[in-house]
Amino acid sequence: MHHAFTLAGETLHALPSGALHWPARSLLCVSDLHFGKSERLARRGGSLLPPYETRATLEKLEADIDRTAPAHVICLGDSFDDLAAADGLEEAARLRLARLMAGRDWTWIEGNHDAGPVEIGGTHRATVTFGPLTFRHIADPSQSAEISGHYHPKARIKGTARPCFLLDAARLILPAYGTYTGGLPTHDTALQSLMTKGALAILTGPRAIPIPF
Repeated sequence: MHHAFTLAGETLHALPSGALHWPARSLLCVSDLHFGKSERLARRGGSLLPPYETRATLEKLEADIDRTAPAHVICLGDSFDDLAAADGLEEAARLRLARLMAGRDWTWIEGNHDAGPVEIGGTHRATVTFGPLTFRHIADPSQSAEISGHYHPKARIKGTARPCFLLDAARLILPAYGTYTGGLPTHDTALQSLMTKGALAILTGPRAIPIPF
């Protein structure tokens, strides 16, 4: 079950998966997919992880697309763990992604891991604005009515940490959508400095649960 809320006068839905749905615009937004993370870690001599995260993330994204039938999808940066990971995307994953993109407007927002266009179609932007809302990778404290990602926020409930959205009157920060992504606790000073009094953390999981930030 999603959690509905308003930002800049627009009704948005925080989905249990960590995706954001804007029904009035037929728009779905996800952040920090980090496709190819296991490949990048192996390439750089790091921890060896089972190389299935891209498939799992695509399966989740496909389910959200099937559920919401968006005309436009925005990926809020760090969609690939680096540009080499984009080049190294397996053919099956590339074809599956192409099927998801077909017939839709698809915008890749530049992130700090993938700061530049990737040869995979779609539109590439630093930021994009629809109506009153601006989408960017990293929150800008001087701006409002913005939707961003980057921080991978997590909050605890009953001793268990879950990825979460962070919401206040000025901004929404999305959780990381990718399978092999870590998280930053909500008490971290980077997040505390961005969010204002009365902010909410909206936990992902079986259903979207809002709790006080």
